[in-house]
Amino acid sequence: MTSPSTTTSPSAVHTPTAPHRRGSLGPVGLVLSGGVSVQFGAALAVNLMPRAGALGVVTLRLLAAAVVLLLICRPRLRGHSRTDWGTVIVFGITLGTMNGLFYQAVDRIPLGPAVTLEVLGPLALSVLASRRAVNVVWAGLALTGVFLLGGGGFDGLDPLGVAFALGAGAMWAAYIVFSARTGRRFPQADGLALAMAVGALLMLPLGIAESGARLLDPVTIALGSAVAIMSSVLPYTLELLALRRLPASTFAIMMSLEPALAATAGFLILGQSLSPWQAAAIALVIGASMGAVRTQVGRGKAPAPEA
Repeated sequence: MTSPSTTTSPSAVHTPTAPHRRGSLGPVGLVLSGGVSVQFGAALAVNLMPRAGALGVVTLRLLAAAVVLLLICRPRLRGHSRTDWGTVIVFGITLGTMNGLFYQAVDRIPLGPAVTLEVLGPLALSVLASRRAVNVVWAGLALTGVFLLGGGGFDGLDPLGVAFALGAGAMWAAYIVFSARTGRRFPQADGLALAMAVGALLMLPLGIAESGARLLDPVTIALGSAVAIMSSVLPYTLELLALRRLPASTFAIMMSLEPALAATAGFLILGQSLSPWQAAAIALVIGASMGAVRTQVGRGKAPAPEA
């Protein structure tokens, strides 16, 4: 994306440098606000699970988010190829599966460790995409963190919850791939809105099977809608605005802070405290994620505005 100032004289380009730097806190604040919204929305979802079940909460979240996004985006249904529809359908299946696995995980293990395990998916994708020897170091650092997180054997965490979190991480990596492909085939957020609808339809039978009439309770619907706004609509919108002014490399590094935000939300809302070993494990995974992203960005002379 080219700013209007790039077509002016060199002196004109130099003038707004200082205000631009001061204004750079704007997109950073948007990303941080989105991350806080996601994790505190996840904490609210954990509190909602006794009322609606894990799959019920996922269903309510995806349905409400799909309705809001479809009303806002009003995506055009005609004029798309079979490949376009295939891409958005796979994206929607990935989106629904990722959310379903993650909520199954946080129903069994604390929020901070769950997000830490989940972030291994994007980390693995970054390491594989880079193909540089230094990424062996980052991968080893992350695995050390995971080993500490499990107390040497995951005896302190529910093994099924760990498996669900790792599965959600794999789906997160697939989400990144198909999100990019969908964005190239559909204008603006149209593909996201359609994919959210696909994910909602995918989870609807599972949510009904688990929760049944509980999904029709007005309080449950209201809380589920709040989770959708906090965990889907608001952060996606904030991130979209931020990426228009923030380098993709900076955005990716800030996404590595998600485990710390999740641990904070789990402590403040759910009363989930971390042991010193678990806190150290989360710090190691965050450090590995940041290092892997910076290595990936360093491959080129300059990071592209869009990734």
